[in-house]
Amino acid sequence: MTPIVRLENVVKTYDGGVAALRGVDLDIFPGELLAIVGPSGSGKSTLLHMMGVLDRPTSGRVIIAGHDIGRLPDRELSGLRASLLGFVFQQFHLAAGVSALDNVADGMLYSGVPLSERRRRAALALERVGLGERLTHRPHELSGGEQQRVAVARAVVREPAILYADEPTGNLDSASGAEVLGVLRTLHADGTTIAIITHEHEVAAAAGRQVSVRDGRIVSDVRSPL
Repeated sequence: MTPIVRLENVVKTYDGGVAALRGVDLDIFPGELLAIVGPSGSGKSTLLHMMGVLDRPTSGRVIIAGHDIGRLPDRELSGLRASLLGFVFQQFHLAAGVSALDNVADGMLYSGVPLSERRRRAALALERVGLGERLTHRPHELSGGEQQRVAVARAVVREPAILYADEPTGNLDSASGAEVLGVLRTLHADGTTIAIITHEHEVAAAAGRQVSVRDGRIVSDVRSPL
């Protein structure tokens, strides 16, 4: 099987000679649910930036769905991100005073899709994350777990090839966090490729594969049954 994400000997060095990644090799295959886990400063956020086409490596290759990002101009990189990748962050980044439906529909704002169709797709995405009864609710009317599920719906409404969830439970209590992880596992069961970036081993345990990062290197890569 061809990986949807491939990193080959990826090095990332910042100004001042700070090495954030030190020769990382990683393949992510279609349909996987994996966790990239490590403490603060381990390099996992930089790794996300590489995989998410948010930055370029200092050396090495990053290949997303067959595209070598080192050979693409910025405009094509932006198009690649928009068409293939979805992101969920620790902060929900929902527009205050805007309904859940339109927060999700706005994820397709620049896609050329008419408003009525954006809302139809948004409603389906919210149903997928268990919020079909909350379409008109605004962020302040939703719990933290529900707000994060709206953010997940916004990320998957375009049906990206891979979903990156960066510390998706970081702002949630344990019950809400479990709720969000349950949604991610359901999306995975439906065929979505998901990578969770986390410092919490309890969160990583929800994935079938755990990739541990420390000091800019992958120190273990373990698969386990869900």
